Amino acid sequence: MSQAIASAGRLRAVPLSAFAIVMGMTGLAIAWLHAASILSLPAVIGDGLLIFSVAVFCILGVTYGAKALLYPDAVAAELGHPVKRNFLPAVTIGVMLTSIAVVTKRPALSAWLWMAGAPAHLMLTLWVISTWIDHVRHEIAHVNPTWFIPVVGNIMVPVVGVQHAPAEVSWFYFSFAVMFWLILTTIIFYRVIFHDPIPERLMPTLFILIAPPAVGFVAYIALTGEFDVFARVLYYAALFLTLLLACQVRRFSALSFSLSWWAYSFPVAAITIATLEVYSLTGLAFFRYLSVVFLALVSILLFALTSRTLLSIGRGEFADGD
Repeated sequence: MSQAIASAGRLRAVPLSAFAIVMGMTGLAIAWLHAASILSLPAVIGDGLLIFSVAVFCILGVTYGAKALLYPDAVAAELGHPVKRNFLPAVTIGVMLTSIAVVTKRPALSAWLWMAGAPAHLMLTLWVISTWIDHVRHEIAHVNPTWFIPVVGNIMVPVVGVQHAPAEVSWFYFSFAVMFWLILTTIIFYRVIFHDPIPERLMPTLFILIAPPAVGFVAYIALTGEFDVFARVLYYAALFLTLLLACQVRRFSALSFSLSWWAYSFPVAAITIATLEVYSLTGLAFFRYLSVVFLALVSILLFALTSRTLLSIGRGEFADGD
């Protein structure tokens, strides 16, 4: 009886933020698949990582679906939370990332995934922005980089969207995503500089700042095919933010582990993919070496995060208190 109660408690406590794991793992798979074509590395590594990430996605989907059926009040509480609700669009981002990962070998599947993920993500974006406008209790302390996920997540739509729909559709997503990237970046830096520090458990989410310009660069290249002035602005903005956060490594390494650590993963994968793209466009040796460094770093990071997460699951600590 006590074991059943404990299992029920664990299911109820599974957080929506767990879908950030899928973003990180799929991002790593895409990085290795990209490296296989650009750096001639073994494709089997990326393929294996993709299979693993899809399996994790399915497990989380079934688990959280069971939570929604059995404990709708707990799900409603998360969706009403000004921070936790931002992770719901991580589900549709996971679908779009899978679409990107399979586009070369399974273009038809990629198209179906994109057609499911992109419109669904747009609807979630409209819902989230509506909650911002109609809010009654949002405060500056609620603002943190997770707010990028629902809105700026649209910036990845063109990466394969240009292959699955008219270009104007991708330009639509890209344009408003860039607009909100600039707006939210301004708000977040205002909050960080002039108000109380971001809580320790949310500190890893600062890495999310890297993702919009990094993914935006890849999307812009897909739209234009040119490493022009704006492409350079996007890439070097992402690279600068990566260096800025790397300077805080001692501060981040001192944090206690929580599920929010997965916020490190996708942004580092994104700058890795962007750097591989820069190398493919310029052929400069510097970007080749930087790509290898980033690829090694994100691989080690994902291994450490996966190991630590599995250990936490074994201890019954899977739930995140954010």
